[in-house]
Amino acid sequence: MAFCSGCGSQMADGVAFCPQCGRAAGAGAMGGTVAAPAPAQSVASAGLSDNAAGALAYVTFIPALIFLLIEPYNRRPFVRFHSFQSIFYSILSIAVSVAFSFFSFGGFAAIGFGFGLFLLVRLAFFVGWIMLVIKAAQGQMWELPIIGPLAKQQAGS
Repeated sequence: MAFCSGCGSQMADGVAFCPQCGRAAGAGAMGGTVAAPAPAQSVASAGLSDNAAGALAYVTFIPALIFLLIEPYNRRPFVRFHSFQSIFYSILSIAVSVAFSFFSFGGFAAIGFGFGLFLLVRLAFFVGWIMLVIKAAQGQMWELPIIGPLAKQQAGS
């Protein structure tokens, strides 16, 4: 029989908590079983998983920059790749939007063709963004045609 280190009541062997006071079983002044210490949390398991960090990198370019700056994530190739790809994708999206704003509201704006094309391109970027988030959450390093190799090179993976 073991005794609780908190209240001193008897506990059956193998129980994790005292039935009287609820304290965890462990060594105390009155004897008892010694519970194994909890293992220290390793750096690899601390914080977000790589999949979650990779998916969060696509929320905007701000989490991607943060992941490239803070310590445990900036050493993980998977997170670095998705952070760089997110930044490059944001730059490409902004550049295409600015280019379409100059060209689509010209002569074709009277018939609505330019604005419709602009919306279609924005929808394509949105669908691409959703796919990037899903692929990162699934743990895949899905490379886009032009910016994927650049991101892979920058990430060093």
